Amino acid sequence: METEIANVTVEHHHGSHRHLVDTFADAYPFPASGRVDAIVVPTIRHPTWLKYAIRLASELGCRLVSLHSGKYSAADDAGDRMPDDVDFLAVDLDQGRPLNLPDFHTTALVRGTPFARATDLSAKRNLGLILARLMGWERVIFLDDDIEVGGHADVARAAALLDAYDAVGMHIGGYPDNSVVCHAHRFAGGKQDSFVGGGALAVETTRRHSFFPNIYNEDWFYLLSETSLSRLAVTGKVKQRPYDPFDRPARARDQELGDVLAEGVYWLLDGEEGTGWKAATDPAYWTGFLTKRKAFVGDVLSRVRRLPPASRPNPQAMTESLVAARGRLDRITPDFCVAYLEALLKDRHLWADHLKTIPKLGSATGDAMKWLTKDGVRPLRYRTRGNTPR
Repeated sequence: METEIANVTVEHHHGSHRHLVDTFADAYPFPASGRVDAIVVPTIRHPTWLKYAIRLASELGCRLVSLHSGKYSAADDAGDRMPDDVDFLAVDLDQGRPLNLPDFHTTALVRGTPFARATDLSAKRNLGLILARLMGWERVIFLDDDIEVGGHADVARAAALLDAYDAVGMHIGGYPDNSVVCHAHRFAGGKQDSFVGGGALAVETTRRHSFFPNIYNEDWFYLLSETSLSRLAVTGKVKQRPYDPFDRPARARDQELGDVLAEGVYWLLDGEEGTGWKAATDPAYWTGFLTKRKAFVGDVLSRVRRLPPASRPNPQAMTESLVAARGRLDRITPDFCVAYLEALLKDRHLWADHLKTIPKLGSATGDAMKWLTKDGVRPLRYRTRGNTPR
């Protein structure tokens, strides 16, 4: 359990970016058009974890798309658990089958380096965006399988705000949605909020062409526009199931590049100069920001080490995670930060061009599935209502 030791504010870290987002209370007179076309759930867990998404799809009367990978997750098992009133599409992602995604510059940049990631979360979310184009879905809810949804009203309100906003997040209660370093910062008394994230996010799919890069905080990058931030709002509340962020130092090590780049870009968006994040392509900016980041991680590590032993559930694990993050941080250079963000800008155009090649097929699921893999590659195995696995 996290304990607030003090109310610590540090000058080299922004503990909240919530002022960048318009917040709506439940009592706000929401637009009437709160339609949801589909819920997309990327998952590596057993299909029992889909129960909240299943109930939500039933209450909203929309399609449920579950994208499966890993040894515990399978489309067939998910299909067996779907009630009769849920229109679903469960897809097995075979990593040996090339997906119909662009060859992103951001992915190529980290390939073969310590910054490369093995996760397929970004690929699943991008496939969700491609499916939206194929099937004509304009309003999609991205929902992680560890998010608990109390009822459909909050989600419908979020969807209603898509009339005026590009994306609408939901307040994530329960266990905080933060990086390992920021969890440690909060635990040691720091002021730390959470931001709009892909764990519970309503998106309008036709007005903009952003994508999810394969990096930690991929959702923060999806929310960016070309030079600033998309129109964002937050309403309602969902709950994230608790987990141990300090269970393995590799988690903090894997997150550090994405945390640095996202926090660095949003630091600029937090400013009053009105320049957006253009300065993020200047090495001089990253020289200064990396100095701030190193001071921040060092400060958190120092505060964690000073905590009374009884107040830390696993002081060694917390310390090892922060040391791992600091070690990875030492390998990040200003030039690499600039190179990544320049690659990100190229990838935004690459993604927009890729979407132009994707047809709008309507409700023909079988035809749509053929577009999720590269040309000449057998379609992914999937299951829908009334159909056996294919």
